[in-house]
Amino acid sequence: MSEVVERWSSKRAFILAVAGAAIGLGNIWRFPYIAGENGGAVFFLLYVFFVLAMGLPIMAAEIMIGRAGRRPPIQALGTLAASVGRSQGWKLIGVLGLVTVFLVLSFYSVVSGWVLEYLREVVTGTVVTGPAEQVNASFGNFLEDPVRVVGNHTVFMVITMAVVAAGIAKGLEKLNNWLMPLLYLLMIALVIYAATTPGFGAAVHWLFTPDISKLSMKVVLNAMGHAFFTLAVGACALMAYGAYMPEHQSLPKAITIVALLDILVAILSGIAIFSVVFTEGFDPAGGPQLVFVTLPLALGALPLGHVLLGMFFALLLFATWTSSINMAEPMVSTLQDKGMRRPMAALWVGICVWAFGLLPALSFSSLKEVHLWAGQSIFDVITNIPSDLFLPLGGLLIAIFAIYVLDPSKAEEAYGAHHAGFVLWRAVTRYAAIPLVAIVLLAAALVMLKPFLSDNEVTRWVFAHIGA
Repeated sequence: MSEVVERWSSKRAFILAVAGAAIGLGNIWRFPYIAGENGGAVFFLLYVFFVLAMGLPIMAAEIMIGRAGRRPPIQALGTLAASVGRSQGWKLIGVLGLVTVFLVLSFYSVVSGWVLEYLREVVTGTVVTGPAEQVNASFGNFLEDPVRVVGNHTVFMVITMAVVAAGIAKGLEKLNNWLMPLLYLLMIALVIYAATTPGFGAAVHWLFTPDISKLSMKVVLNAMGHAFFTLAVGACALMAYGAYMPEHQSLPKAITIVALLDILVAILSGIAIFSVVFTEGFDPAGGPQLVFVTLPLALGALPLGHVLLGMFFALLLFATWTSSINMAEPMVSTLQDKGMRRPMAALWVGICVWAFGLLPALSFSSLKEVHLWAGQSIFDVITNIPSDLFLPLGGLLIAIFAIYVLDPSKAEEAYGAHHAGFVLWRAVTRYAAIPLVAIVLLAAALVMLKPFLSDNEVTRWVFAHIGA
């Protein structure tokens, strides 16, 4: 098959598309609770550093490969490897990427379905906002209801694949052009309200004034892992977007803007959420349930709380929607490259992801007694393995391919900047990004292998320092 003929219509469209891919659950759901569990400002500053030193260079590498190959990920990797006489085995990076996005999208759709449920309850006035026991019970009852969980999972997959089926100009680009600005407007509105709450000052201080006593190897590793996760790199999804990138766009300028937008959303969501948390005296280390339990409890006690809660879940839905579309795109474009029409490719991808997503969807109800790896639930395994292991492995291999396999002249052309900037990117990727992501991968592998490793002083010391 020939190279893709579709392109983003403008530089702005490409930036909004990549921003939509990067900004999702990682920024609005995961960042607040993981920052809460890791000391606030210390974690945040490390996260920003690792976004710049590790996330950005690998994001550039991934998009660069797609732009140089102008094909779906597997085909682009194979073509570029063949052009320099290297093994077609490098195509396996693309295969790993497809497996990763398939697994991630399957549970992403389920969690996004939770957001849909809460948004519906806010709109209909049935959301439970107190007392604490009832809020916890309401969330637990919902997870144990297979009809509601699967129903919301189904609705989310339908609206996601409908956009992907429409194509680049009519689907992905049009949605991003109005959804991303709206997302920022909603976020700013929430922060403006947060500024009027008693907990605003405490939230700002907690996020921006580091307490060095909170610094530990566990915090460092968590900051590295989150910086990698939040930029949506490592699954070849951005490689698919790179194939549609405009010819004369500067890649470093584009990804720098995306990284700044990504960090900005994390800051705004942190301020908005923790202002409410501190106002109501809740624990900032509230864990993954911070959004679904703590926020309804906190906002329900405030003036206009239901309005703010609706705005927040609408914001979260928009973010997860654009990220999910990004994950579906490489699977759909791969089937297109095999000769399948886009609408049919989107239908088949949607059906397969939806069917597999029934496993995490039912892991709190019909399948809650089923435990897999080291006693973990189905949901935990499907969530942890692709996010903690496959994404950094894919990112590491993508960076290695870009530095050591891709023709340097093609790489520089795809990078789209002055020679000095390209040389700097290569140096940062080779000597900073690759070693850092290798550390993330090693730490994740050790955590997953912990139940199978012998219990001795060495392993106890290692796991104590990485927080496992």
